[in-house]
This record gives sequence, structure tokens and C-alpha cells, in this order.
Amino acid sequence: MATPTKPTRRERLTAGSARAAAGTARHLDDRLGTGRWLRPNLRKLFPTHWSFLLGEFALYSFVLLILTGTFLTLFYKPEDAFASVRELSVDVRGGLLIRQMHHWAATIFVLSIVAHMLRVFFTGAFRRPRELTWMLGALLFALALFESFLGVTLPANQLAMSGLREVYGLILSVPLIGTYLAAFIFDGGFPGEVIPRVFAAHVLLVPGILLAVVPLHALVLTWRQKHTEHRGRDSHVTGVPFFPAFSLKQGITSLGTFTVITALATFVIVNPIWSAQDAYLPGRPPPSAQPFWYYGVLEGMLRLLPPWEFTLGGFTFAAGLWIPVLVLGGFFGVLLLWPFVERRFTGDHAVHHVVQRPSAAPVRTALGVAVAVFFTVVWSATWFTTDLDAPPPLLPVTQGIYLWILYGLRVAVFVLPALAFAITLWLCRRRDRDVTSG
Repeated sequence: MATPTKPTRRERLTAGSARAAAGTARHLDDRLGTGRWLRPNLRKLFPTHWSFLLGEFALYSFVLLILTGTFLTLFYKPEDAFASVRELSVDVRGGLLIRQMHHWAATIFVLSIVAHMLRVFFTGAFRRPRELTWMLGALLFALALFESFLGVTLPANQLAMSGLREVYGLILSVPLIGTYLAAFIFDGGFPGEVIPRVFAAHVLLVPGILLAVVPLHALVLTWRQKHTEHRGRDSHVTGVPFFPAFSLKQGITSLGTFTVITALATFVIVNPIWSAQDAYLPGRPPPSAQPFWYYGVLEGMLRLLPPWEFTLGGFTFAAGLWIPVLVLGGFFGVLLLWPFVERRFTGDHAVHHVVQRPSAAPVRTALGVAVAVFFTVVWSATWFTTDLDAPPPLLPVTQGIYLWILYGLRVAVFVLPALAFAITLWLCRRRDRDVTSG
């Protein structure tokens, strides 16, 4: 007869931990009903298609933005902005790496949102019952752009203040109330005390809104709604359960996102603030630099438009400054309401859980391609400069060539989107006929 062995210390600790965990779980379940909620949700099916990772990239970039931004806030001094950022980059241990990670996390955050919205738009994944999810995504896109602009201005160097000066001019151009509005925002004339206000908006106001909208868009609505399918019928649900398959996949995705951002921050230097010549000096001309790609649209339109002005009732109206703002405002307005705009023209009120092939919606696809071409042409106006000593990626050209490029882009901004719309519409209809007949 075998003699029973005494459990080892490790086995006793393991058994005790298991009993404690089980007791805690029962205690919480009796009072909060967590088990009734967890059991079905841990088995909820999530998609496995690679395109769904685009939204995950944005989510994990946002998490890293919060973590790195918290670190940077501890050392940033808005009353002495440029010196504090330079000290953070040079003297604080790990400060430059965290600052670079914050920059690249913001870039990947915006880029992932754009790619995710393009995927949703071209596949029709915004249709009923996901209109609210789309609207929250459009709001997130606008907030991300605004938050990124606020962050770029915080170093208060010559380049950052040049961007703020441009915004100051746009606000001044608002009829009747522009002067008062600019004085309110900037606390007087430029630059006033705008940096402390930008800092407060960047670390409190906009992040607070984002922290409310991101979970609502990425978690609450995702858990309450069925995800879209790439094939099959609307009643079918495919995928893998949240635990353990999908949660393991998300862990790997998050670590991969953090690794890529850290690698970019380690090997790619952006905005070397330690150069003393970059400090802002009033009256100094702005440096030759290409705006970030998600600001290039506004800057490009301002360069392409002539300096149109007209006088009415003794007031001078700068129409050349209004048009870019109105175009972008109209774009975001249509983007926000697009599910309802499309429904109004198509009359489609059905519930959809299966995504469309882009060729199955030729007008929507052609319109999306045309808008993308329009913004690309406008952005390309920021690629050129007459400063022959400008650093890359700017393309230095002479004044005469620059004028020819400007005139060519003014024509292209109307011709190329129309051409892209016609070609895409023809290709989609041809492809759809081939699929239907095949």
C-alpha cells in the first residue's frame, strides 16, 4: 500500500490560490451577477479577417498615446514651452524616446483611422444598423486631427508657431466676429498666451472627449452588435470566441503595435528640438518644411487658391481663406451623415450584416476614389518650395517652375477627380457584370 505523500509548499500555494480565486469569483457573482454577463460574452464570436485589425491598430496606438502623454505632461512647462521640451529631449532619462514614441503613436493612430474608415466606406459596413458606429468613427477622426495639431504646436518652436499664426489669420478672416474670436482664443494679439490654453486643451479637453468616445465606438457598440461578415447570409455568424482565441490574437496585435512604434521612435528622428536656432522669434520667416500629411490638405488649398477678396458694407472679406475651411467643414459634415445620405438616394432601409464588394456599389466607390484623388492633388501643392536650400522631402524649384506647377495643380484639382470618378465607375460596373454573369 502506497504511503500518501505530503503536498509540497508549491502545491499548497497553488491549491490555496485556486480556492481564493474561486471564492472571490462566487462572492462577486452573488452580488454583481458577473457570471451571467461573462459566460455568453466570453464566447462571443469575433472576426478573423485581417482588415478588422486596422481598427485594433488605432485602439492600441491610442493606449500608447495616453501612456506616453502622461509621462510627457510631468515635464512640460507651458510658461517656458520650448526650453522644457528641449530639456525633456536632452536631459530627462528616456525623454527623447518617449517623445518620439508619442509622435509615432499619433501618426499611426491617425493613419489607422483613415485606413479603417476607408475599409468600412468601400465595403458598405456603415449601413443599418451601424450608422451610430460610423458617426462616432467620423467624430473620432476629426478629434484625432485636432488633437494632433494641438500637440504639434506645443514645442513652441518656429515651425509650430508658424502653424498657429496661420490659424490666427484664418480666425481673423471670419466676418464681423473674427477679431473678437481671435482675441478670446489667443488672449490678445498673436502669440498672446495661447500655449497654456493649447496645453490645457491637448491634455484635458480633447483627451477627455476621446476617452469617452473611443470605448463607446470600439467596445460598447462592438459588443452590442454583430460584426459584419465577408460572405454568407446576414443571419450567419462566423469567427472565433473572444476567449481564448481572440483575446490571444489581440495580445499579439497590441505587442506588435507597441514594437513597431518603439522601433520607429528609436531609429527615426522627428523635429530635433535641441537645435537652438529652432526657437520661436517674432518676425523671423517660417522655416521651409512640409506639413504633416494630415494637415497638408488645408495648407495645400490655401496655396492653390488665389488671394480673392471683396468689400461689402465697408468690410473686407477674404474669400480665399474661407473656401478651404468651408470645403473641409462640408467634407466632415457629409462624412458624418453619409449613411443617411446614401440611404436617401438608394432607398435601402434593410439591415445588412454582410459587407459589399466595392464593385457592387459603383457610385459610392467612384465617389470615394474621386475624393481621395482630390485630397491627394491638393496635398501635392505642399511638396514644392522655392527655397533651394530646403531639406527633404521638399522638392526645391525655381520661382518660374513653381508658378507653372501651381497653375497645373489648379487645373488638375478639377480634372483628375472627375477622371478618376469616370474610370472607377466604368471599372466597377464592368467588374459587377462579370461577377453577376459568371
